[in-house]
Amino acid sequence: QVQLVESGGGSVQAGGSLRLSCTASEFTYSRLCVAWFREVPGKEREAVAGIDYADNVTTYADSVKGRFTVSQVKSERTVTVYLQMDRLKLEDTAMYYCAARATCGASWGRRLFYKKWGQGTQVTVSS
Repeated sequence: QVQLVESGGGSVQAGGSLRLSCTASEFTYSRLCVAWFREVPGKEREAVAGIDYADNVTTYADSVKGRFTVSQVKSERTVTVYLQMDRLKLEDTAMYYCAARATCGASWGRRLFYKKWGQGTQVTVSS
């Protein structure tokens, strides 16, 4: 069973940057899709970005394209997925979660397809 541990987050002024990390371990067969989601109270949890372990293909929600970058660093038994968030806006304020499943594909952004989730980290953007 894949394990996910998040770090990063915090408070920043609009226009600033933050980086989130998600370390995944105990996954098998080199098949893994890690996605970042975010949630604000009263709204659906939405997909932000995703990356496929095998081929490094990345995908982004339209709202973050050009501002957020997802990347990964592989080690022997783990992979750390980073979400670099630049030019942050007030509307980026949310609890951010990483999630994992076997493959990304066209349905990468559908939260119900993910069974494993990180603990969440708060990102607050102020004016």
